[in-house]
Amino acid sequence: MSKVIVFATPVFLLLIALELLWSRRQSSRTAGQTPYRLNDAINSISLGMLSQLTGVLSKLFSIGIYVLVFNALALYPDMSFWTTWYGVLLALVFYDFCYYWLHRAGHVVALFWAAHVVHHQSQHYNLTTALRQTSTGFLFGWVFYIPMALAGVPPEVFGAVALIDLLYQFWVHTEQVGKLGWFDRVFCSPSNHRVHHAVNDPYIDKNYGGILILWDRLFGTFREETEPCVYGTRGLLNSWDPLWANVDTYASLAKDSWRTLNWSDKIKLWFKPPGWQSAEMARTNPKPPFTLASVTLYNPPLSTPQQWFAGLQFLLAMAAVLAFLWHVDTMSFTNSAIWCAAIAAGLWANGHFMQGKLHMLEVLAVQSGALATVAALGLMDGYMVFKPLTMLIAIAFVATRARSIGATGQFDILLMVALVFSLIGDVFLMLPGNYFIPGLASFLVAHIFYIALFRQGQTWFPSKKALVSVLAVGVVMYGIVWGGLGDPVLKAAVAAYVGVISLMAAQAIGRATVQGSQDAGAGWVALGACVFMVSDSLIAINKFVTPVALSSLWILATYYAAQLLIVHNARMPKY
Repeated sequence: MSKVIVFATPVFLLLIALELLWSRRQSSRTAGQTPYRLNDAINSISLGMLSQLTGVLSKLFSIGIYVLVFNALALYPDMSFWTTWYGVLLALVFYDFCYYWLHRAGHVVALFWAAHVVHHQSQHYNLTTALRQTSTGFLFGWVFYIPMALAGVPPEVFGAVALIDLLYQFWVHTEQVGKLGWFDRVFCSPSNHRVHHAVNDPYIDKNYGGILILWDRLFGTFREETEPCVYGTRGLLNSWDPLWANVDTYASLAKDSWRTLNWSDKIKLWFKPPGWQSAEMARTNPKPPFTLASVTLYNPPLSTPQQWFAGLQFLLAMAAVLAFLWHVDTMSFTNSAIWCAAIAAGLWANGHFMQGKLHMLEVLAVQSGALATVAALGLMDGYMVFKPLTMLIAIAFVATRARSIGATGQFDILLMVALVFSLIGDVFLMLPGNYFIPGLASFLVAHIFYIALFRQGQTWFPSKKALVSVLAVGVVMYGIVWGGLGDPVLKAAVAAYVGVISLMAAQAIGRATVQGSQDAGAGWVALGACVFMVSDSLIAINKFVTPVALSSLWILATYYAAQLLIVHNARMPKY
């Protein structure tokens, strides 16, 4: 299945390119409009790539349930019948019927909408929108296909017709094809599906069919295209982050569920239509009515060099996804999950770059850190390159940011020195031989500079509660590793290190407590300092107490997360 997607991808890209070229002609149906935007197209295809990555990990769950039901309860599991042309055709129609009800539930039940909404978030309607797929549909979507397992449709046939149904729906996501006469009355067509993606009042919750539009005509959900369509969702995402796109609606539902005091409402809102509110909810937290006039286009500006950078990052991510899908059948589940996480980190970074939230160098640092982590696990070569490279990029970013504001002050110098000593510590720890003590000493110096950094504009340890709490955690951590230290020199070195990193975290937390709303990034810096403690604790436990499974993954992932949280958010507050 994964290799089919690899083979199909060049076809998808060719058709997208042809649609883009055609849309620029004066004779096209979108003449004078902007049917394509680079950021939107990248976001849509990135969500498709993310969906393929999670699909690799989730197929054991969704297909596993289907196989379990098929093996236990299938009424007519006759492979010789289901593999005939008429058996496959019957299975395809059966699948499309089940898909209709899944799709319908995805619009009228909030829990299912939370998964399906991803496909509707684009404010454009073109072939890239077809590739914009959810990564969470596997959680509950399998329920609607259980009837096929009960009927006896073999899993192999089920997978084949599911792929056919999915591939068919690619071509209907276009504005370049008008009405098709009798075809529109029987099949899902571009005109029919444009209606489905529109937020116009007459078009809401209409035309759910995958291949056949007959289901909509039969069950009263058909609507013909009569007025220009406005695309997107009524609750705009306003983000290019593919990870957030998949959890945004779940988060909103969880927030609404938490806010309401009525326990029955807490449950109902997950199973009521999207946007539902009880009388009590509408009174305490009313939602404004939707109007087409309120729809605004989300389009953060990108310069030409930024567009080229985002496009290049996107192409590299696509190459990584295709290579992964080609080889995934030979990978273990754990290795597949690690590669998925590494690629997803790159997609996330590029999305935030297109929003203006990350600098080019920060994107490269995220990608380098992900590759260093993968390489440390032996899944690729280049560990000796990517580990120091990540910190070099972070140092270059701090220097570039300082230069962009016209001056390099003490705050920036302290941050760069802390990163330099972190880099030195990285080098010591990855060299062959026993360089643990020099590495520990380098990181100790780095943390001293971080303490000085977090002291800027503040008193020493402004939150005594944080100081006592963090030091207590440090004492507990030291007690855990004490028995494995042995050498008195090592005990003293580790004690000093634990004390310094605890003071660093306490200073960062105190700084965030005092600065509050004056410096929104201070809280993230404090989180980074705490994550640093977690990373160092993992190192100590793995080295002196007991081996930690996939230790390099957890240690490097937390280490880079800590460094990037600090580097991105550390700013000298303006008073």
